[in-house]
Amino acid sequence: MINFNVPPFTGKELDYMKIAVERQKICGDGMFTTKCNEWIEKQTGTAKCLLTTSCTHATEMAALLAGIEAGDEVIMPSYTFVSTADAFVLRGAVPVFVDIRPDTMNIDENLIEAAVTEKTKAIVPVHYAGVGCEMDRIMEIAGKYRLTVIEDAAQGIMSTYKGQALGTFGEYGAFSFHETKNFSMGEGGALLIKKQEDVERAEILREKGTNRSKYFRGQIDKYTWVDFGSSYLPSDMNAAYLYAQLELAEKITDARLAVWNQYREGLAELEKEGRIELPVVPKGCVHNAHMFYMKAKDLKERTELIDFLKTNGILAVFHYIPLHTSPAGQKYGRFKGEDTYTTKESERLCRLPLYYGLTEAETSYIIDKVKEFYANQKAL
Repeated sequence: MINFNVPPFTGKELDYMKIAVERQKICGDGMFTTKCNEWIEKQTGTAKCLLTTSCTHATEMAALLAGIEAGDEVIMPSYTFVSTADAFVLRGAVPVFVDIRPDTMNIDENLIEAAVTEKTKAIVPVHYAGVGCEMDRIMEIAGKYRLTVIEDAAQGIMSTYKGQALGTFGEYGAFSFHETKNFSMGEGGALLIKKQEDVERAEILREKGTNRSKYFRGQIDKYTWVDFGSSYLPSDMNAAYLYAQLELAEKITDARLAVWNQYREGLAELEKEGRIELPVVPKGCVHNAHMFYMKAKDLKERTELIDFLKTNGILAVFHYIPLHTSPAGQKYGRFKGEDTYTTKESERLCRLPLYYGLTEAETSYIIDKVKEFYANQKAL
């Protein structure tokens, strides 16, 4: 069976975890946590990166730092993971869902302004598949209405929009290092902070409301409880696991891009024939090959395709169920405008296996089986 995902592993992870254990500093903010933070800061140009226990927690921190309160409205796509909305629902805010673009599956930037009300506090663009949203227009709207932008860049590390790293346009950005992501620490994430003046409060929030970070830097002689907060620090053993992959980030990304490009070239003829649709990467976007998806004609055909691939030893999967159609989405949020593409496109989308270590031969086999499926469909 060719799995849909295999967590990345470079070979140094266990060595680095052993070093963390031997240093007798395996709690949060150890040597490897610092190395990861510094690597991300250098890679993205963000003022500050704080490693977290998950992308969910990074987004929750952003909601707290942005002052999201009960009754506020937050604009986001419905086609996203539940954490995008949960972070704000926990604050008592209302997710306001708008439709997506069918080409990138990202939020339709041209529908955002119509969703703005006097209660709107933030916009949360989600960079689907590591392909950037139209951030120029989104930042323009945010500036016009004085809204906070919190980027869900869970899938976006190593991706850029017009030369700038995803996650660094808004006041806050969130990365994921879940086992399904390009680089993994099992469970984990990172909060990117744009403004230096927000850093100290973020450190306090992340350290249970204490000024412990300043204490460890020698800036104060004791630490104490100074504000509300929680514990968002990952173990340094998890950070050690992640750092082994960040050291080889270019190699891992290049390997994933090779698979992505092989899929794109191998399935181009089917797209040309109008049988399927393939991913679109707009001009100005550089993506990280987080995923490769194709779109079938409809839900029925997608289901048959996934079943066919499974019988041939290939695990392909669909993705998000639109949040506005879910029980919690209907309870806590609302959809603004027409659902022209969100549901329709989500029912057509099929993700093919893509991970560091997937071979050229395995990718060719998957392409051949997709072609075989459509040859059989044509025969029928």
